[in-house]
Amino acid sequence: MIERLTPPGVPTPRGPYSPAVRAGDFLFVSGQVPVNPETQKLELSDVKGETRLVLSNLKLVLEGAGASIADVVKCSVFLAHAADFAAMNEVYAEFFGEAKPARTTVVCGFAMAGLKVEIDCIAYSPKK
Repeated sequence: MIERLTPPGVPTPRGPYSPAVRAGDFLFVSGQVPVNPETQKLELSDVKGETRLVLSNLKLVLEGAGASIADVVKCSVFLAHAADFAAMNEVYAEFFGEAKPARTTVVCGFAMAGLKVEIDCIAYSPKK
């Protein structure tokens, strides 16, 4: 069974997609960007600030879908600049601690000007 989820209090999607999709015991969380969930406005800053907000949003979506950061098995990180890798990685390590998921990091261009980072994830979270 597939469920398309929009947990309360998460950033509103800016396109035709769901914040998360549950397929069996897996949650697929759409790419998160630095949107303040309270104001629904994009908050561009340095890569550390953006990464912190992006991962906070990812955590909100996971928790709203009944999972946690510890359930994440895979992340994809998209960066605008390779020079931002170390700073992003520092904040990323704070969030995941010892629960390190598999990860891919790609340097790319973004459709939104000024954006520095976007992160999506897959979590293993059997329904209770």
